[in-house]
This record gives sequence, C-alpha cells and structure tokens, in this order.
Amino acid sequence: MAADKVLELLGAPGSPYTRKMLALMRYRHIPYRVLWGGRHADLTGYPMPKVQLLPTFYFPDSNGGREAVVDSTFILRRLEQDYPGRSAIPGEAGLAFLDYLIEDFADEWLTKAMFHYRWSHQADIDNAGPLLTFWHNPQLGEDDARGFSDFISKRQIERLHVVGSNETTAATIEASFKRFIPILSQLIETQGYVLGARPSAAGFALYGQLTQLALVDPTPAALLNGASPRLRAWVDRVDDLSGLDVDANGWLPLSQASPALEPLLQEIGRVYVPIMLANADAITRGEDRFSTRIDGREWTQPVFAYQAKCLAWMRQEYAALDDTARREIADLLTRTGCGALIEHTAA
Repeated sequence: MAADKVLELLGAPGSPYTRKMLALMRYRHIPYRVLWGGRHADLTGYPMPKVQLLPTFYFPDSNGGREAVVDSTFILRRLEQDYPGRSAIPGEAGLAFLDYLIEDFADEWLTKAMFHYRWSHQADIDNAGPLLTFWHNPQLGEDDARGFSDFISKRQIERLHVVGSNETTAATIEASFKRFIPILSQLIETQGYVLGARPSAAGFALYGQLTQLALVDPTPAALLNGASPRLRAWVDRVDDLSGLDVDANGWLPLSQASPALEPLLQEIGRVYVPIMLANADAITRGEDRFSTRIDGREWTQPVFAYQAKCLAWMRQEYAALDDTARREIADLLTRTGCGALIEHTAA
C-alpha cells in the first residue's frame, strides 16, 4: 500500500480498540479517515467483515475494491509492513515478544475491567448508555435516544457474563485494576512509556483501555485519577503523539527488562495466565464453561474461543524466536508466573 494512501476505518469513541488504533496512526503519521458511528449496517458500499468488531479497517484489495479487516493486533502489524518509519514494534526479538504479551494482556484482560466497571455500577450504566447513543448519532431526538440508550444498556449488561464479570469474579477484577494503576504509573515515571522512551504496541493497547477507564466511566476514573494523576495525564498525552521526536535508541534494553517490567509481568502471571490456561483446557475437553482460582478466589465463566486462539498465537510468537531470544526472556517469564503460557512450545 502506498504510504500516502488514506486508510478508512469504521470506529466509535467508546471502543478502546478504536482509540488504540487512532492513537497509533497519529503517532506513526498514517493518513486515515474515520467513519464514526460504529454500525456496519449504516454503511453503503462497504464490505461486511466476517466478525463485526470495531474498529473495522477497509484495506484496498487486488480488484480495486475494499477488504474489511478486524483485530487490532494483526492490523497493527500489517501497518508496520505497509507504512515504514516510526515503528511501534521493538527491533530486539525478545523485547518484541514481551511487547506482544503485554498488548495481549491489555486487549484481553484489562478490557474485562473496562466492561465490568461500565456495566456493573449504576453510575457508570447511567453515564454510558446516553454516551454510546450519542456517539452513534448526536442528532437523535430525546425519545429515540432514551429508547436506544435503554436497549444498548440492557444488551451490554446481559453480556457481562461473557467477558467473565459476575458476582463471583467482581472482586478479582477490581483488585487487579487497583494494583495495575501504580504498576503502570511507576513505569511511566521511570521511562515515559511501557518499553522505554518511545511508545510501543503494548502502550497503545493499554492506552486504549484507559481511554474508557480513566476518561469515560466515572467509577474507575475516580479510582485512577485519585491514585495516579501522572497516569491520568499520560492518557491525554498518548492520544496524539504525532509531534513526538522519536529516539531511535529509545527502546528499553532487554538487559533492563527484568527490573523494569517484572511488576507488570507478575500481575499478568497472577490474573491473566490462569484464565488463559483454564479456558484453553476447557475448550480442548469440549466444555462450555471453566473454573479456576485467582488470588484465592474462584473464577468461573463461559469459555471464550477467541482467547484460546490468542494463547495459540502467543505460543507461535514464542516458538518463532531464535534460541538466544528465548533464553533471554525464559527466566523472566518463569519468575513472574508467565512461563506456563509458553510451556508447550520449543525451548
């Protein structure tokens, strides 16, 4: 794709993945055009993706038409190939794997906190319903808007169990978010971004979830803003890094990854790894629910096929590393409880 080609995407401000990708493209100087609203059915002349997720990117295909593509992790890496310069992926293979792991944690675990807070607390429900309505269409009349708000709120609340938010798991989700705030805040204070002095895919993924948790939903926003004004300010800064002067040597050296990233990786090992493994095992056994224990509490939810794919993709990323890169990060992964993610891959 030509580097100056304007890339189109369908998105919504309430989608953390839309916000993740818009910030990434601003940072990387990728020209884009957003189709706001978030409903595929409202578009004429655009292909429908197989799975209707946001953002949906419309890449030009070989026939001169459009190809609808979803999944921010893979789109981000496709953009690395199509648009050179200002990369968001570390050049050092071991560090790039850690970036991939943290990005996956943000996309698949931190989003549980986002969805949980938004649709479990009444103040957040009352806030989110109208916002999602007017993000879709700011010209709706009051009666129509109220009906749409009630409809979308009811639908999303009914989906809480799908992402794992329920009376049993609520305390685990909220405790993890409260631990996460000072962990990321310390990283920002020390080095500016997650993997050093320049932004990475993992940082944009964390930012995407935090646009909702820190800016939109009142309950988690009050928690984060009270605990770390630094992190709250960082979210605003990451929104537009188009003017950032990128330091080519700004990546965290892998030799320093252990002391810097260990607290964050320990949180990943503590909460995300058990879910990934239990979910994949249940799917292998043909079960429709799984249970595990996190922090001494029971965790139970329906299986999630996509997250089993995430685990398989992560193992593929690890297996693709050369022996040196695997040796460099294997001890860090094991020590932080993340080693089980890659136990079944080449070592």
